[in-house]
Amino acid sequence: MAYDYMTNVRPADMARINTPALAEAFIEEQVASLREQIGDKKVLLALSGGVDSSVVAALLIKAVGKQLVCVHVNHGLLRKGEPEQVVRVFRDEMNANLVYVDAVDRFLDKLAGVDDPEEKRHIIGGEFIRVFEEEARKQEGIAFLAQGTIYPDILESEKGVKAHHNVGGLPEDLRFELVEPVKLLYKDEVRMVGKMLGLPDNMVYRQPFPGPGLGVRCTGAITRDRLEALRESDAILREEFDKNGLAGKVWQYFTVVPDYRSTGIRDNKRSWEWPVIIRAVNSVDATSASIEEIPYALLNHITARILNEVKGVNRVLYDLSPKPVATIEWE
Repeated sequence: MAYDYMTNVRPADMARINTPALAEAFIEEQVASLREQIGDKKVLLALSGGVDSSVVAALLIKAVGKQLVCVHVNHGLLRKGEPEQVVRVFRDEMNANLVYVDAVDRFLDKLAGVDDPEEKRHIIGGEFIRVFEEEARKQEGIAFLAQGTIYPDILESEKGVKAHHNVGGLPEDLRFELVEPVKLLYKDEVRMVGKMLGLPDNMVYRQPFPGPGLGVRCTGAITRDRLEALRESDAILREEFDKNGLAGKVWQYFTVVPDYRSTGIRDNKRSWEWPVIIRAVNSVDATSASIEEIPYALLNHITARILNEVKGVNRVLYDLSPKPVATIEWE
């Protein structure tokens, strides 16, 4: 059955895409719809390298081929090694038309001193669009902006839980028509579609990553030193989960470094440093989440590594709060 994918409301009778046949049918419908919408124009894709934008990229490549221009923006809020990985996978392995933009200073300067999470999200989202507008001026025939919006993004934005940069943060003078082919899908459905599009498993089953990146995990006003502590602690957690067989078992896992300090002891002297909070949850569609029971010995090992290897940190905590009442992200 064909559905109107231009709406922001998922039809009540829309079947959950949980089989290859349903995924193939969705792909066929979307390819036809994208070709009709885009015509002979070009489309810019906000390519983060995450599951959602990667599936959108694959759909667009199938639908309009070289009319797609992928733009990867390094805003300084990505995980350790991520910008390099995105370039390697998409430009070198997938032969995508990829534009890499180094905008680290631009974003972090705009975010300096901003502690309200919603304002941070809107700044990041708005600046993203500005970057795409600038890149579009360097191209000819750009008329569309593609985004990896999924249905939980829309639901949370409409309920006022939090703004998503690809839903509520768009500036009023947006010059592009939006292309959002997976916006009525839940995360598990996006993964199924990605599998049927032939994307590699390490991309399809990559854990979710928020649009504002580490900006919502470095709570309060972002500072470069605390952001670095966040990036390094997150890298340790991901490395240990990979080594201990949890990477494919746990749906989402990351660290948070809040904007407050606590007293500690380092080298027999008083320290005044940040805590690192570990978050590890399981979910199907991001609308609810349960807590992963990490073995204590592994938690102890991760804690020791973070305290010894990450500068400016003297405490490690484990967040035991399910969704609801807590959201998965801290901001």
